[in-house]
Amino acid sequence: MGRRGDSGPAIVATGLVKHYGDVHALDGLDLEVQEGTVMALLGPNGAGKTTTIRVLTTLLTADAGTATVAGLDVVRDAAELRSRIGVSGQYSAVDEYLTGFENLDMVGRLYHLGAKRSAARARELLERFDLVEAGDRPVKGYSGGMRRRLDLAGALVADPPVLFLDEPTTGLDPRARIELWSVIDELVAAGTTLLLTTQYLEEADRLADRIAVIDHGVVIERGTADDLKSRVGGARIDLTLGSDDDLRTAAEVLGRTAGDLSTDPSSRRITMPASDGAITLSDALLALRERDVIPTDASLAKPSLDDVFLTLTGRATADDTADSDAAASASTGSVR
Repeated sequence: MGRRGDSGPAIVATGLVKHYGDVHALDGLDLEVQEGTVMALLGPNGAGKTTTIRVLTTLLTADAGTATVAGLDVVRDAAELRSRIGVSGQYSAVDEYLTGFENLDMVGRLYHLGAKRSAARARELLERFDLVEAGDRPVKGYSGGMRRRLDLAGALVADPPVLFLDEPTTGLDPRARIELWSVIDELVAAGTTLLLTTQYLEEADRLADRIAVIDHGVVIERGTADDLKSRVGGARIDLTLGSDDDLRTAAEVLGRTAGDLSTDPSSRRITMPASDGAITLSDALLALRERDVIPTDASLAKPSLDDVFLTLTGRATADDTADSDAAASASTGSVR
């Protein structure tokens, strides 16, 4: 058995363009996802994440560009492609007046699995997603986490080789989010290819083999989480001193070797690059001790995806100043 991603691309998008008047939801987006891997699309609100998902799942037709999923063209082979993908949107697309079993059974019948197979598949998925006890209760009594698990189960009824999740853990509490991450891990371990959009940086860091950062309808950077972090810069040391005198002494001592040292007098804090990681921190503390300066706090921090995103886009993932995806959502409605 080869490594994940050795089988070639499951998703390929080239030059995707989608405009709504003056709003450029997609502006020449290129993307490739290897089979059996997780790709996370990371970007602020309105960057084009949801529009990308909708084009790749045949819910929108791009103005220009091409895309294939599981070897099928998203326009020419749309009908056949829909039977090979699973889609879960930002909000649960379940019928709250039906039971969990009835929701999944209905999806199976829509996929033409037949009455017997639909019922059997519904029971299999209720067990897999730990919903057996709630399976015969109306969904309106489910918690948010239970609804999201049921919605994801619905996307898996036809056992699709490619799965699209558009911000799957939005609105979930930390425990429910971790539970859903475990389910996603199991799916990918079994060979499913996953394209995931998220605003949660820790989610991309935790789940994705590769990350594509989208802004203003184009991919502006891509790579593994470690690749992206390394492009922002190395680790840094943060020191907090107990007095103004200690701050001045520490700045003098450390400034001799640190080329990019910064001080914040209001918090008595010094930040400096740590080219050798923990060794740099140890050397700094030893140099300060020789001058009888002991920091009240010292830490070694590595770049985070937050740092990556802010560096690349100049704004946070929750920034809602752009609204390119709103037009896509309004034009297509909810997705399964």
